[in-house]
Amino acid sequence: MARRARGSARALLAALLAPVLVALLVAPARGRDGRDHGDWAAAELLPPLPPREDAARVARFVTHVCDWGALATLSTDPAVRGWAFADVLSLSDGPPGAGSGVPYFYLSPLQQSVGNLQENPHATLTMSLAQTNFCRKQGFDPQSPLCAHIILSGTVTKVNQTETGFAKHSLFVRHPEMKTWPSSHNWFFAKLNITNIWVLDYFGGPKIVTPEEYYNVTFQ
Repeated sequence: MARRARGSARALLAALLAPVLVALLVAPARGRDGRDHGDWAAAELLPPLPPREDAARVARFVTHVCDWGALATLSTDPAVRGWAFADVLSLSDGPPGAGSGVPYFYLSPLQQSVGNLQENPHATLTMSLAQTNFCRKQGFDPQSPLCAHIILSGTVTKVNQTETGFAKHSLFVRHPEMKTWPSSHNWFFAKLNITNIWVLDYFGGPKIVTPEEYYNVTFQ
């Protein structure tokens, strides 16, 4: 009798928990893979990759759909002074569907990368479609050239007053959590002034794109 009661209790518990478990398994995690970052939350809204022969357009595409990248600077830490130092930074080049091509950042003097940039503003930024569903759907490894990624070099500077509004809107619409970050960290808006561009989206080595070609792309 006791065994039958325990069995009934387990069956009842399983029936109650089943919908919760299904919801946890099916519901997308917030803030991952571009979800909850502006209108890229719906995977079907992610536009198709431009033709690979149009390297400048591919570069603008990758910049626009990526929510974060790895920024490499030269370290000022005494233990590794002068060595390459890479950190992951959230970024945005504009609201979804209205990209400018300029990578904007929300930075704090407390970040080690910012300390590095204060001494040497030169930096290199890498962004990859591995952070979207494109490479997973195609079965491309993140290191494969077919999983398109770009490398941008230049200098990181604070944005001026006239550009602050656009930078703020661009970042906060894609990264709404930023609005709640503590003001005591003295956050400021910055951008990468691009001087060199490399595109890796196929075999045979990187394609060189000039900043002029990059910014002349009409991107929708």
